[in-house]
Amino acid sequence: MGAKITNIEYYLPEKIITNNQLAKQFPDWSSEKIEKKVGIRERHIVRENETALDLALVAGKKILKNYDKDKIDFLLFCTQSPEYYLPSGACILQDRIGLKTDIGAFDYNLGCSGFIYGLAMAKSMINSNIAKKIILITSETYTKHIHPKDKSNRTIFGDAAAATIIEKSEEEHIGEFALGTDGSGYKNLIVPNGGLRNRYNPNAKEIDDASGSIRTNNNLYMNGPEIFNFTIKAVPKVVSETLKKNNTTLDEINYVIFHQSNKYMNEYLRKKINIPKSKFCENLLLKGNTVSTTIPIAIKDSLDNNFIKKNDNVLLVGFGVGYSWGGTIITV
Repeated sequence: MGAKITNIEYYLPEKIITNNQLAKQFPDWSSEKIEKKVGIRERHIVRENETALDLALVAGKKILKNYDKDKIDFLLFCTQSPEYYLPSGACILQDRIGLKTDIGAFDYNLGCSGFIYGLAMAKSMINSNIAKKIILITSETYTKHIHPKDKSNRTIFGDAAAATIIEKSEEEHIGEFALGTDGSGYKNLIVPNGGLRNRYNPNAKEIDDASGSIRTNNNLYMNGPEIFNFTIKAVPKVVSETLKKNNTTLDEINYVIFHQSNKYMNEYLRKKINIPKSKFCENLLLKGNTVSTTIPIAIKDSLDNNFIKKNDNVLLVGFGVGYSWGGTIITV
């Protein structure tokens, strides 16, 4: 017996910010320069009154439109943009989606590795008979954390939610996991204010990072060079460990889907690990970096465009904020 992903749906908010719009605000950028550097042409962002929970609700209802929601017996919700400190957003989603009450539901706070960890938890619950049909929802609105004058991060991040159904199956379709954590780098991708250590400061001073990007400690801070250094060390290692744990090689992998961070980063990793371009996913152009949702979106788009087919083995790798990383192999 095992676990299998049986369906994925996603939702993108209606509002779009294009490179042309950003170039008007930041004259030293051009639309072409942004696309060449990060591989993104436009990104969807939430409106002022939209939240990650709103996006999650739409994605959840979308996937359950043609699915018996009474069969769902666990809900996992991954976000770093919670509606409230408490209660859990998963509890609110259970009610608003209309799931039955005799199910488990909880949130977990992870970013770009969040989908991988969600699959690990879902597989564990199924294989230990805690649940048989799980809905995993990832939803993120990083754009709410970004200062309007932060030209660097505004080019990269978009908002989105994805819903994934994982079910018990006759054969195992979700392989072994390689997971990792290094909290020593937590300050390199962080929103310093807003929690209980440092409360939100309405008078926070603007900080210029010397490259023209401005933020305050109420906003997202990303140390790009340190994140790059972490990534080029962690990702090749987790790829190797994932292949080893699953007794396979890159040659036997049909397709590779990394977290869609930015074009420069992913292309560097692809070359470093010697992954053929023909089986390497690039899915940033019209969506941007949607954090925990990039991988399920990429799986869905790759299936819809026949980049991956039934019975293909797909290597999935997530990495980022925390630091946190993880990899697994799924059979679609």
